[in-house]
Amino acid sequence: MNSDAFSAEHLRQAARSRGLQHLPWPAAAAAARHPGSTVVLPFGSCEQHGPHLPLCTDALFAERLLADVLTALPADAPIWTLPTEQLGFSPEHLGFPGTVSLAAEVLMARLEAIVRSLAEAGFSRLVLFNAHGGQIALLEAAARQCRQRHPGLLLLPWFLWSLEGVMELIPQPERSDGLHAGLVETSLMLHLAPDLVISEEIPAAPDGQLQPPAGHSLEGTRPAVWLAHELSRSGMVGDARGASAELGAALHSRLVAGWCRHFRSLLDSSWPAMPATTRPPGPTARPAVAREEDSCTSLPDRNR
Repeated sequence: MNSDAFSAEHLRQAARSRGLQHLPWPAAAAAARHPGSTVVLPFGSCEQHGPHLPLCTDALFAERLLADVLTALPADAPIWTLPTEQLGFSPEHLGFPGTVSLAAEVLMARLEAIVRSLAEAGFSRLVLFNAHGGQIALLEAAARQCRQRHPGLLLLPWFLWSLEGVMELIPQPERSDGLHAGLVETSLMLHLAPDLVISEEIPAAPDGQLQPPAGHSLEGTRPAVWLAHELSRSGMVGDARGASAELGAALHSRLVAGWCRHFRSLLDSSWPAMPATTRPPGPTARPAVAREEDSCTSLPDRNR
């Protein structure tokens, strides 16, 4: 079998969707061998987003925004996606029916298995395209651990909303206080999937939110680990009353443009230039670590 010839046609056919899962294995092998081969794994969650937004909000945002970004990239760019991770780490939202949260060690073990498979296939980079703020720190810790075990695969844990200029569209105090299902997420959903928004259920006013003392914050430089039911009876942390599809379109435009720039910069580079076999100076013996099945239990305190 001429796997290169066989896979070239399948690579062209699959470029429309970019889905790695749509390729037969010889084409996937050719994709992995391409210099700078990059796989993107969208991360969402299944968690409450107030009485007006669907449980799949984060997963839908990750999937739809990524699709729009990749559509804008050159068709021959060596970048592929995996199916969206629909379940995430959402313990702060447990207690609201419908929320399904994976244990931290389960998510980390799942990522380790994915990383190992991609590394063994020969891919160069894996982007974790995450839309759920409550698992930022967990994915960063998991990525760091996986990179040490599989140094030939560069991991990039990216958060959908961490782009310059996007939140400038949101006025204060919502820019700082709208942590969940507020003006930002409701507006973006009104633009992307308006049929999934129950506008008449948007709370008439923010309810039950706790204000931290001066000099502290729920997130930011001195964050607190919060639980959604402590902040709001409805599950919404913010104020969605001014949400509109027009604001959602503006947010979408800036998100797509910003992530297009970052993905283009990554794909145009040879990063990481260090050979995969390069090891840091020092003893060659690998430091002792916990058994693999027990090694995902130490987590940072950072929360959403």
